Amino acid sequence: MGINLSKGQRIDLTKTNPGLTKVIVGLGWDTNRYSGGHDFDLDASAFLTDANGKVIQDSDFVFYNNLVHPSGGVEHTGDNRTGEGDGDDEQIKIDFSKVPSHVHRIAITVTIHDAESRSQNFGQVSNAFVRVVDEESNNEILRFDLGEDFSVETAVVVCELYRHNSDWKFSAVGSGFAGGLAALCRNFGLEV
Repeated sequence: MGINLSKGQRIDLTKTNPGLTKVIVGLGWDTNRYSGGHDFDLDASAFLTDANGKVIQDSDFVFYNNLVHPSGGVEHTGDNRTGEGDGDDEQIKIDFSKVPSHVHRIAITVTIHDAESRSQNFGQVSNAFVRVVDEESNNEILRFDLGEDFSVETAVVVCELYRHNSDWKFSAVGSGFAGGLAALCRNFGLEV
């Protein structure tokens, strides 16, 4: 069983797990019952940023329309449009050995597709979590449960994986945004 983290906590990934190069970042959630007439479609994304927290080129944004980074270092395994069932709803695979040197942080986010037109927000989402799994052994290294801190937000920066010298670390962020994917893209320096 992995380590359970709280918001704001940071933990070593590669230093405390020698030989760790490939991880699976699994994200999951449930939606509360409500009668809005629309399904919830939550989408995971990865923003590969420089030291200033900005995406340098469009290909450094990995999401449902750009599933694999050109380096092969970050891969989205595909869009889950319902989030039903237990376990991970979406996964992002990271191979630290292939992540380009200009990338200092990989911000993992979740947004609600068409949240505004469907009157949906993260206040209607429960049991949201992120976990990091060693792809080779399939052992869960850590888990971060987001809790119920959200109300009107339509996008969340769940966590960041970042370089520290030659090692990779994990930061439990849990920071919400209004404005959905467009707001996140602007935050990371992408034009919408």
